[in-house]
Amino acid sequence: MQKEIHREITPLAPEDSFLVFDRIKDDFDFPIHFHPEYELNFILNGKGVRRVVGDSLEEIDNIELVLVGPNLNHGWEIHNCSNKKIHEITIQFHNDLFDDKLLSRRIMKPIKDMFERSAHGILFSEKISKEIKPKILRLSKIDSIDYFLELISILHDLANSRNQHLLSSYISENKNFENSDKIKKIYEYIQENYQKKISLKEISDVVNMSPVSFNRFIKRRTGKTFIEYVNDTRIGYAARWLIEKELSIAEIAFKCGFNNIANFNRVFKKNKDCTPSQYREEFSGIKRVL
Repeated sequence: MQKEIHREITPLAPEDSFLVFDRIKDDFDFPIHFHPEYELNFILNGKGVRRVVGDSLEEIDNIELVLVGPNLNHGWEIHNCSNKKIHEITIQFHNDLFDDKLLSRRIMKPIKDMFERSAHGILFSEKISKEIKPKILRLSKIDSIDYFLELISILHDLANSRNQHLLSSYISENKNFENSDKIKKIYEYIQENYQKKISLKEISDVVNMSPVSFNRFIKRRTGKTFIEYVNDTRIGYAARWLIEKELSIAEIAFKCGFNNIANFNRVFKKNKDCTPSQYREEFSGIKRVL
């Protein structure tokens, strides 16, 4: 596991509700990272895998279910696991999918309280993990409004379950990452224009900064250069389309703003530690709600 903590740009678009990744794997190669979305991670046949959430470092058993709150550092590594068929299902959803008015309703109080606790990361009991397993396995195979209702049902069952264990002794120091008007403007502009070339002068003008000041600002706030930040967004969309769309890799590269397929392959491999074709083959299912 790398010491550097990455700010992940997830494939979850602003108009989406949530995503489900469902795959069989034999390794965990993504570094410790954080993102503003909630993440519910279910692992089956993972005995010996090591989980990192905040300052918690633990070896897991055959089955586990963890809810990670917004911007909390987390990651998994293979460690002592020898199983070559680890089943991982990851559910990511926006931190404002359920707004304050909805969460203030009495019926939603258990979920609201659980969301607040998730700032530390929550490990659910083996008992509830086994009970909830059929619902989670089914989630990537259903569609339409049933998809959304099933997520609420899962969250309700988890929120009311016993023997929840808080993992990290501290909450995220990155919680204010998105709470900057400049960062929001940059994010929104890139979301609208990632398919074309964005010059440093152009993006600097968006936030009324000189290119030199902008470069320092974006590096300080994200840990990445402007080009790296834009490419993370483009690769996020590319990863999503590799799974969702029947497009060639070249078509996806150009749709995401890369005008050179070799450069796309190089950036994708650096970002995802595999080629686009390997990434497409690795995933068995993904769904999205618009």
